[in-house]
Amino acid sequence: MQINSLLEEYILAHIDAEPELLTKIDRDTHLKMLQTNMNSGHLQGRLLKMLTQMIRPHRILEIGTFVGYSALCFAEGLEEDGELHTIEIDDEIEDLARANFALSEHGHKITLHMGDAMDILSSFADESFDMAFMDGDKKAYWDHYEALLPKLRSGGFILADNTLWYGKVVQKVPGNDHSTLGILDFNKKLSGDSRVEKVILPVRDGLTLIRKK
Repeated sequence: MQINSLLEEYILAHIDAEPELLTKIDRDTHLKMLQTNMNSGHLQGRLLKMLTQMIRPHRILEIGTFVGYSALCFAEGLEEDGELHTIEIDDEIEDLARANFALSEHGHKITLHMGDAMDILSSFADESFDMAFMDGDKKAYWDHYEALLPKLRSGGFILADNTLWYGKVVQKVPGNDHSTLGILDFNKKLSGDSRVEKVILPVRDGLTLIRKK
């Protein structure tokens, strides 16, 4: 679900300004990358930072680093001794993400893990997180969620991005649109999951807030 462009301009003019480095990252992403919609952007970025400050996690796990914009927003909201572990499968953007982290005063809070999310999640066998952000392969959302939930402390939060998926969740879906089908499957299963509380926010492309009981 996309916000009306005039409303979006109004919102962006009346919230905290986007930090200079994030403005540069967003601009460079639009100039150099094809899938620019994968970047969180100003509004969602400020929301991610504020949610981090509200929840006050010590350890955050992110699936889907891309160029590092969302990771830097989480890191900005973390206390100085906080940790963010972020997972990215595309090794072609590893150097760019690492370079962006190096430019930030909050970059030292971030550890980048390269590889398949399910493999890396399994390596965190005895580790616990206070908060997680799902923004990886939409076809694997439910698998990622099931792998994440046991690693989340009671009372912890998962933020699942893109859960309205360009409004396609209320449209007729072709059988070969596997990403939309993955989001629909995730939303349906999550709605009946009694292990958690959940609410969908119509921010940007849909952000589901999930609290583990």
